[in-house]
Amino acid sequence: MSEPLPIRLIIGLGNPGRQFAGTRHNVGFEVLDRLVAKRSLRWQANRQFQGETASGAGFYFLKPLTYMNLSGQSAGQIARFYKLEPAQCLVIVDDIALEIGRLRLRKSGSAGGHNGLKSLITHFQTDIFPRLRIGVGEVTGGNDLADHVLSPFSKSDREKIEPVLDRAAEAVEYTCSSGVESAMNLYNQTT
Repeated sequence: MSEPLPIRLIIGLGNPGRQFAGTRHNVGFEVLDRLVAKRSLRWQANRQFQGETASGAGFYFLKPLTYMNLSGQSAGQIARFYKLEPAQCLVIVDDIALEIGRLRLRKSGSAGGHNGLKSLITHFQTDIFPRLRIGVGEVTGGNDLADHVLSPFSKSDREKIEPVLDRAAEAVEYTCSSGVESAMNLYNQTT
């Protein structure tokens, strides 16, 4: 059996614009911001890839600016440009099926109803790419799904999610250095 391909591209899913900053749907962007800042890299607007990019130490970071439902356009463009296989692209995404505080790393899988992942699967033409799902809590109180994911966290939920975003950034770094299998064993625990 051949060695797994190394992760080279880290994609955080979210929506562009100040009105979406701090919302549940933008946790992927928030984790990427932590990773890029830790490396003292800078985000640059990149029209070719329809997103913001940063690179350093052999890694590429991407925030698609196509809005969530079209994230695959941006991700597919950068992956093709750098000749990366989908298995080399780690995607960071929100998950309403997980309670706040849970991380779930997988090598592959369905979109699970997430439109950003659906778009990536369409453009990658496979569902075999690693993804780190971050629990943002399920829809409650008769709220609409879109309202839930596009709304900011409550004060108490924000206090819960902050350390989770730090742990997610650690999980990404560990995945890149030690592989998906090893990271799954360590980070798919309840925090």
